Amino acid sequence: MRSIAAIAGRELGAMFRTPVGWIVTALYTLLTAVVFTMQEVRPGEPATLRSFFAPSAWLLIVVAPAVSMRLFSEEFRSGTVEPLLTAPVSRLGVMLGKYAGAAAFIVCMLIPTLAYPALLAWAADGPIDWGAVASGYVGLVLVALVYLAVGTLVSTTTDSQVLAFLVTLIVLLLVMIASGPGALRAPVRLAPILAEFSVPRRAANFARGVVETKDAVALLAASGWMLALAWVSLMLREGR
Repeated sequence: MRSIAAIAGRELGAMFRTPVGWIVTALYTLLTAVVFTMQEVRPGEPATLRSFFAPSAWLLIVVAPAVSMRLFSEEFRSGTVEPLLTAPVSRLGVMLGKYAGAAAFIVCMLIPTLAYPALLAWAADGPIDWGAVASGYVGLVLVALVYLAVGTLVSTTTDSQVLAFLVTLIVLLLVMIASGPGALRAPVRLAPILAEFSVPRRAANFARGVVETKDAVALLAASGWMLALAWVSLMLREGR
C-alpha cells in the first residue's frame, strides 16, 4: 500500500507540475461556472443542483481522457516505463498507483466547484438539500472513476498521448450514444440491456439525491473490469 500511495503521489504531483493539470482544472471550473449560472441561479426556483450535476458529468467525458492519456502513454514514449516496472512493486501496484493519482487529481479538480452550493445556499430563499448535493458529488466521482479506468486501459496500448485521448473520447461517446439514443431505437429485448450501460442515467439518480446501491455497484464494477483489462494489457505489452 505504501508503494501504491507513493506512485499515486508522484502522479498527482506530475499533473500539477505541468500546464496540463492547471489548464484542465481552470477550463472545467470555468465551464461548470457557466452551467451553474445559467441553470441554477434562477429567482423563485428551488435551491437544488440537479441541473448542474448532469452537464458536469458530461464534461467529464472530455476531462477524464485528458487526464488519463498520459498515465502510461507518456511512460512508453519517454522510455521511463522500464525503471517504473522494475521497481520493487507489482505491475498491478504500479497501475493502481497511477490510477489512484489520476482519481485524486479529479477530486482536487472538483474542489473549486464546492463554491457553487455555498453560493446557492447563501442566495436561496429556502434551505438547500445538502444530502442531495453530497450524493451528486459522489455520483460525479464514481462517473470519473469509470472514465479514468477506460482511459487507463487505452493508455496501456499506445505510446501516443493524442491517440490515447482520441480513442478514449470516441469509446466513451460511442457508449453514451449506444446506451442513450441507441437504446431508444433498439429492439425491445435489446433496449433494456443497452440502457444498463448508461452512465449519465446513473449519475442523474445521484444528482436527485437518490443513492441506489445498484448504481454505485455498477459503476464500481465497470471501473474494476476496465482496470483488470488494463492490467492484462500491461502484462501483454511487457511480454512482447
